[in-house]
Amino acid sequence: MKHLFIVNPAAGGKDSTDFVSAKVAQFFSGKEGDFEIYTTKAPMDAVKKIKYEADLCDELRVYACGGDGTLNECICGAAGWDHVAVTHFPTGTGNDFIKTFGDEGKLFFELEALINGEVRPIDLIDCNGRYSVNICSVGIDARIAADVHKYSKIPLIGGATGYVTSLAANLLKGITGPLRVICDGKLYYGEMTLICACNGRFYGGGFNPVPEARLDDGLLDFLIIKGVSRLTFLKLVGGYAKGKYADFPKYINHVRSTSIDIDSQDELVINVDGEIIRSKKVSMKVIPGGVNFIFPAGMEFFASEKEKTAVN
Repeated sequence: MKHLFIVNPAAGGKDSTDFVSAKVAQFFSGKEGDFEIYTTKAPMDAVKKIKYEADLCDELRVYACGGDGTLNECICGAAGWDHVAVTHFPTGTGNDFIKTFGDEGKLFFELEALINGEVRPIDLIDCNGRYSVNICSVGIDARIAADVHKYSKIPLIGGATGYVTSLAANLLKGITGPLRVICDGKLYYGEMTLICACNGRFYGGGFNPVPEARLDDGLLDFLIIKGVSRLTFLKLVGGYAKGKYADFPKYINHVRSTSIDIDSQDELVINVDGEIIRSKKVSMKVIPGGVNFIFPAGMEFFASEKEKTAVN
C-alpha cells in the first residue's frame, strides 16, 4: 500500500507543505510504510499524479491536503479506480465537505485517524464530465462564487468583503435567466434564479440547502428555484442557507432523483465543489459508489443510518 499526500501550497493562503511533512514524518517514524508527499504545481496537477501512481500501485490511499478545491482534484483522480481511496486532511479555509458530518468533521483534522481509517464507497456527481463529491449549482450563487476572487484582488477588498462586493455586483446584473430544465421526467421552463444538486450538505462557506442529503443513497437532492425579484431573493436566501426550502413551495421545488439536464441560450456559470466551469448545456447525474473514501473508523454518521435502516 502506498500513502500519497497531495499538498496544495496555495490552500488557506499559506504553504502547508512543511506542516504536512512534519505530521507525516511523525506518524511514520519507526514504522514501515510507503509514502510520498507531493506538492501540486498547477491546476489539475493532482489528477495526473494520482492516475500515474494508480497505474503503479496495487493499493493507493490519497490524502487531499488543502481545501475543497484540492479535494475535488483528488476525487477526479481517484474516481473509477477500485484499488484507490481518497480522503480530506483539511488545510484550507472553507472545508465545506467535512461539515456534512457535523461534530465528527473535526476527526478529519487528525491525520492518524485517516491513515488508520476505513474505506467506504460514496456517490459522486458527474457534471459535464467533471466529478463532484459535494454540491454543484447553476445561477446567481455560481456567478457570485466565480467573481469573488476578482473583487478580492482589489486593494482594501478581501475575504468577506470580496464576497459581499461580488454579491452586490451580481445583483445589479440581474438574478434570473431563461432555462429549460428536465428533472425526474418533468419539464421546468422559464426564468430561474438558482439550481443546485446536493450530494453533500454544505457549500459557500456555510450554506446548507438540503440538510438531509446523503452521500451514499444513490440519489441527488435538487433544488430548482424559480425566477424571483431581487427583493424576494434577499428574503429567500436566509431560509435557503439554513435548509428551509420546504417553507417556500411557491418558489422552490425539491426533487430527489438521479439526474438533471439544463439548457440555456447563454453561457452558464457552473459551480462544481467551488471550482468554476462554463457551458450552455449542463448535465448532472449521480454515480452511485463512484469513489472509495477513507473515513475515521466508527463514525456515528454511518452507524445511525444503519440503525434507521434496521428499524424500518
